Amino acid sequence: MLSALEHQFRKRASKWLMRSREVEPGEVFLHQRRVYIMPTHPGLMFCVMLFVLFIGAINYNISLGFGFTFLLAACALIDMHLTFRNLAHLSLSAGRAAPVFAGEDAQFELHLINRRKHGRYAIWLDFVGEGLPNVDQAADVAALSTHSVVLSTPARQRGWLAAPRVRLQTRFPLGLLRAWSYWQPDARVLVYPQPEENAPPLPLSEAEKKDGQGQAGQDDFAGIRNYQAGDSLKRLAWRQIAKLDVDLGGALVTKYFEGGAAVEFALDFDRLPNRLDQELKLSRMTRWVIEAEARGVPYAFRLGDTVLTAALGPAHREACLHALAMYPET
Repeated sequence: MLSALEHQFRKRASKWLMRSREVEPGEVFLHQRRVYIMPTHPGLMFCVMLFVLFIGAINYNISLGFGFTFLLAACALIDMHLTFRNLAHLSLSAGRAAPVFAGEDAQFELHLINRRKHGRYAIWLDFVGEGLPNVDQAADVAALSTHSVVLSTPARQRGWLAAPRVRLQTRFPLGLLRAWSYWQPDARVLVYPQPEENAPPLPLSEAEKKDGQGQAGQDDFAGIRNYQAGDSLKRLAWRQIAKLDVDLGGALVTKYFEGGAAVEFALDFDRLPNRLDQELKLSRMTRWVIEAEARGVPYAFRLGDTVLTAALGPAHREACLHALAMYPET
């Protein structure tokens, strides 16, 4: 019964404390009015013990009892000051957040900046919100230094994912009191659609030569090079592998051809089967973008108003995945 009442009280208190916080851009300073402090369970038991000692000292008029009680009370007051000081006047800022695919964990880098001449210890950070796992990260911040932590949260849907509210709390040094504060960092991460599992192969059959004849890039044998991901097994230079295995350190080699046009094809959202829903189409195109990049095959891209000519590389990949992530929902 007591635990249930305490849980309800904490829930209502947290909701009240977080009621009007907006995104806080730039560096945030935890001034005194933003730091809250309450006794922990051991702290409450400590208060009860002090009260019993005080009543006993009064009843029996024991000077040593008064002295011991006041000594413990002084320790509790010092602990209160140290616990509060461990969190107050700390500066916070958000760091980098790399894009992820839906279904992965988005990771947010957060910086704790200590401009005071005393160190801060055992500060625990976590994201708070409905449905979020309770995963804490501990941090010690030395005097006049900065410490970085990375907090993770599940990325369930494509699009922009804002960083959840951050809770900072500490019980340092004695654990009798708990000081905490909240922070809404101005950080977000782009979530790409989840790549389709067991997706069909790349639609290379639609590739056409620029001159309209035959398969591109196979006209003239140009030499041997190291095997690269995506190379066809038909191009493996078995004779050279057998002869040059020692010189090449055992690496596979493939035949390299020049001439003709490079193989190009288009990833076109409108050409996907109509029986597929929108999200599955986006997942399939995401898979194909990844596979085309891995195989080194230039590809054009068409999705709504986004039309990109055939290209290859990190910039092209990022542009395609960004368009897939931000495609409007129907």
